[in-house]
Amino acid sequence: MPEQCEVRLPDGVRLHVEVTGPADAEVTVVLLHGWTLDGRAWHRQVEPVRDALGEAARIVTYDARGHGRSSCMSLRTATLEQLGDDLAAVLTEVAPTGPVVLVGHSLGGMTIMEYAHRHPTDFAARVAGLVFVATTAEGHTHTAYGLSPRITRLIRLAETTGAGVLARCGSWRPPRALLRALRPSLRWLLFGDRCEPVDIRLTTSAVAHASLRSIGGFRASIGVQHRLATLARLGDVPAAALVGDRDRLTPPRCAESIADALPTTELTVCPGAGHMLMMERADEVNAALLGVVRRALVAGTPADHGLVVGDRGHEG
Repeated sequence: MPEQCEVRLPDGVRLHVEVTGPADAEVTVVLLHGWTLDGRAWHRQVEPVRDALGEAARIVTYDARGHGRSSCMSLRTATLEQLGDDLAAVLTEVAPTGPVVLVGHSLGGMTIMEYAHRHPTDFAARVAGLVFVATTAEGHTHTAYGLSPRITRLIRLAETTGAGVLARCGSWRPPRALLRALRPSLRWLLFGDRCEPVDIRLTTSAVAHASLRSIGGFRASIGVQHRLATLARLGDVPAAALVGDRDRLTPPRCAESIADALPTTELTVCPGAGHMLMMERADEVNAALLGVVRRALVAGTPADHGLVVGDRGHEG
């Protein structure tokens, strides 16, 4: 069973953290979930990775602020910048020494990029590998929901307007009855050809545990983030990017641009898969994750192999 603990942040927010493996492991793998989800999203990764790596790895999952079992926050802190700072705080508290491999799905991948942007010295000293799962470095630039441009514009207008309303609803949670009614819509939006019933139930449960403030509040920050220049400064850190060719939120062009910016990235496009790759294509995600960890153990941290610590003030 994983060890459960809390990390208390400077603004009083409490993050729920789960840790598996020895404190003196050779590498710490940190799994960051997506928007409106929680650490349970990685239920098909934790045990297989632990079994494959044994005592060599320590595995950390945590619920982002306003998500899962973590506490809610003030609206002004519902930003990717804050999530990048939160990641720095989690590493300091839970994995203060040794190399780390950061694995991020969707919002989690964007959090990793923000951490690299805002804490370049810490990143250089600690991060030995990266795995980006169904994420983007370009905000909503490529998000078209698989629909026509005209319909996409209407959906985005409705989405951003609705997000503003939800953001003002504080720590309230979505009604479960409403989410059950919306389950077919979530299935269409988030999954590709195949979807196990347990995964759509878990996803619906995670959304039910996200505060309305986090569901609405993070939308603006997510839409405008651009971190390709940050990725381009990360030297030759081992990396992988995975995307489904049916992903309606972060389509293949998002992963391709990540791989273009960070040439060490091994790109995998999963046919028939949607946005929830760690559930839909667990074998492919686990293989990529283990490959990066093994490359990281050989290569060492970015401080050993050429990370360029740039001035973060030059990027928008």
